[in-house]
Amino acid sequence: MDCIKSCFDQEDINGIYSCPQCRQTFIPRPVLNRNTILTELVENLKKTRLQAAPPDHYYAGPGDVECDSCTGRKLRAVKSCLVCLASYCETHLQPHYESPAFKKHKLVQASTQLQQKICSHHDKLLEVYCRTDQQCICYLCTIDEHKGHDTVSAAVERTDKQEQLCVKHQKSQNRIQEREKEIQDLRQAVDSLKHSAQAAVEDSERIFTELIRSIERRHSELKEKIRAQEKAEVSRDEGLLEKLEQEVSELRKRDVELEKLSHTEDHIQFLQSFQSLCVSPGSEVLPSITVYPHVSFDHVKKSVSDMKDQLLDVCKKEMDKISRKVTTVEIKQYDQPISREEFLTYSCQLTLDPNTAHQNLCLSEGNRKVTWSDEDQSYPEHPERSALNHMKYVLRELFCKTEICQIGT
Repeated sequence: MDCIKSCFDQEDINGIYSCPQCRQTFIPRPVLNRNTILTELVENLKKTRLQAAPPDHYYAGPGDVECDSCTGRKLRAVKSCLVCLASYCETHLQPHYESPAFKKHKLVQASTQLQQKICSHHDKLLEVYCRTDQQCICYLCTIDEHKGHDTVSAAVERTDKQEQLCVKHQKSQNRIQEREKEIQDLRQAVDSLKHSAQAAVEDSERIFTELIRSIERRHSELKEKIRAQEKAEVSRDEGLLEKLEQEVSELRKRDVELEKLSHTEDHIQFLQSFQSLCVSPGSEVLPSITVYPHVSFDHVKKSVSDMKDQLLDVCKKEMDKISRKVTTVEIKQYDQPISREEFLTYSCQLTLDPNTAHQNLCLSEGNRKVTWSDEDQSYPEHPERSALNHMKYVLRELFCKTEICQIGT
């Protein structure tokens, strides 16, 4: 309405007003009013469209299965039909619930893998199981490449495999219980080992500390003995040295008097003094002394060095014994399989790769059996097989050249 008013305002100069849509003219300017009926219809139409449009979370997003019957923006599928090989949203699924024609159709949870349920050779639904080749096939395969094989319906094989699955499931549950018990025992053993190791570390630290202190005490005692012997011997020798020096002093004094007497010219004085000088001195005459010029504690040093070597040797031998005992501490020893049943617990199904198979190898039973054939098999070319053939060629050339070189030398 504001837009029409703006147009009429521009035509006030001429006094002639025209409808911007139908171009009908009006004199004077018409009065504008809201069309209540049209407004109500428009509002009802908007509400109808809003109610008809599904919420955004009903539309298929990344990773969702789309409805195969929806056009435009597809809704999220809720079920897939194994007969129609299509997926449907809730709306397009109603005919499968209401029409008798779809009564026998098999509905499953919406899946994107419906094409895997189709035989790649005949484009038919996989409904039969070949026990000979252990694979799902269609009914046309039973009269074609699987003719004469042991075949049953997929439902029958499912029942048989379901029983095997129950047995395996029970074994798996038992194995889980055994492993959980082993985990509990192992955790307890680990905790016990940690406590025992901590106690051993603390005890060894205490023992080595006592050993170090004992060696330090012995060291202190030896130092005291050496210092005591040094002090006693030096004290005794210093006393003897003092006496010797005193004796030498007296002898030098007497020698001076003797020298002086030898030069006197008075015979009477010479004779009178000679008698007194020839008499031995009154002080104690020390006996001759034998001195060892290189006296030392070398023999003590050698004894200490020998003791060190002996201690190191004993420590090394004992530490080797202790180390061997430490390495024997184990929580669990794994039992090696012995019987066939024990080895079979590690068995698995092997599937051979036809892309790398040699031309004379014939694969069968779902690529799990291989036999030699004198005729070349019609395997398609593949880069991996070419790479293996090239490697064999290179190795053969290398061996031939090596053999020729050895013969030449």
